[in-house]
Amino acid sequence: MSAQRPNILFISTDQQHYSVLGVTNPKIKTPTLDRLAGEGTRFERAYCPNPTCSPTRASLITGMYPSQHGCWAIGVKLAEDVPTVGEIFQKHGYESILIGKAHFQPLASAPGSESIERQPLMRDLDFWRNFKGPWYGFNHVETARMHANESHAGQHYAIWMEEKGLTNWRDYFQEWPPNSNDKYAGPYYQRGALTWDIPEEFHHTRWIGERTIANMRSCQERDKPFFLWASFFDPHPPYVVPEPWASMYDPAEMEPGRYVAGEFDDMPPQFARTRQDNPDFSDYNEPGGHGLHGFHSHLHSEEEMRRSMAAYYGMTSFIDQEIGRILDYLDEAGLAENTLVVFTTDHGHFLGQHGLIAKGAFHYEDLLRVPMIVRQPGTIPAGKVSSAIQSLVDFPQTWLAAADIDAPGQMQGVNQLPVWQGEQSAARDHALIENRHNPTSVHLRTLVTARYKITVYRGAAYGELFDLESDPEERHNRWGDPGYAAIKSDLLLKFVQSEIARESTRMARVAHA
Repeated sequence: MSAQRPNILFISTDQQHYSVLGVTNPKIKTPTLDRLAGEGTRFERAYCPNPTCSPTRASLITGMYPSQHGCWAIGVKLAEDVPTVGEIFQKHGYESILIGKAHFQPLASAPGSESIERQPLMRDLDFWRNFKGPWYGFNHVETARMHANESHAGQHYAIWMEEKGLTNWRDYFQEWPPNSNDKYAGPYYQRGALTWDIPEEFHHTRWIGERTIANMRSCQERDKPFFLWASFFDPHPPYVVPEPWASMYDPAEMEPGRYVAGEFDDMPPQFARTRQDNPDFSDYNEPGGHGLHGFHSHLHSEEEMRRSMAAYYGMTSFIDQEIGRILDYLDEAGLAENTLVVFTTDHGHFLGQHGLIAKGAFHYEDLLRVPMIVRQPGTIPAGKVSSAIQSLVDFPQTWLAAADIDAPGQMQGVNQLPVWQGEQSAARDHALIENRHNPTSVHLRTLVTARYKITVYRGAAYGELFDLESDPEERHNRWGDPGYAAIKSDLLLKFVQSEIARESTRMARVAHA
């Protein structure tokens, strides 16, 4: 491989809490990610641009915020004419490869919003045998759509299982069409856990590890630099994982987050309703809206959450093992020094913090902050921990900079390469997080600075203001606190300034008129 053209290996998990790293949390075993942190730089203040899957994943390939690239919520298609970073890499001689989860399209089609990530097409394996791209800037795609044992299993993952000899793979996933007597029916999507009977060697985590290595090997054999996204599905619920990972962690040793009585007293209305047995969120319904993630009861028993955490940790440790195989291949193939490795997740997750489970329109650090590690021996400082604010929207622009390729004007992030390489202390002083889960009724934005976080809701007088220095657990909303009035005013002005500053320029101004 040419030293002038580094490979870009992007490794992501799905919905991983920022604390679920062995290097900071002795409860979990992630020796590979610990090694990666030791050989690279770990960023403690990385944020997603949206706390749901599709919008952030679209930002990761476009360098644009959801309000700009148009995939503003899950269930919304990313238009196929939106410019992507993979297209740019291909123009400069790179292979652009996606292995694993995409989620760029919804689970249904509509006129003008056609999707191939839908049933029954996902189980039409003849279609997927003949489809490997091009797609969203990737000239080679091997993808799937389920989480754990969901019925959406199929696509290239199912083809791989059949090639490996598991011709009855359907027996290990929830049925399609859905069946109320499904052997996998149960509450473990958000509460509890299930030991999955699929053999470990057929799990999608193994599939991603194996196919990532195979594609890197193919690029090396053809002397082609690569931009490759290894996109793992776990530890997103349901909390389902095979042995030995299912029993790797003792639920009794897990320490879930907790709700503190009264902490929702001054919060927007959706928070307190999560403490009800059968809350009514019907006032948030509107035309153009669909199922509201997180707008349900979050009540759970301590035992359920401990089981959930044990499975969640097991799912993460399994991924860690496969990342280890990927990194070992880079070493064995002599590619490590010329490969920029970037690890993160698409957004965070609640494991009982504030009494919450999974995700929703609850902009705590647990959901917005993400784990992040960057490594390139000899280029990225080793063993460093940085508090420089990062946003996942910055990744495409920074990957291009690493390859000495100019970023187009439509990208809205900033170039973090000097920060990653230790030459600059910070490239931004804030992060912006969008969340438009319904057209108007669940529409909020958050500004995070080194010390403060402020959240504004569309059409509402209420909001959130947290002092992350004096209140790191975010128990005291200062939105209506007179003692924080001046700080609130300053943050709101900064919010408006940051909105102005991120305006993109797809076309350059080339004349006076």
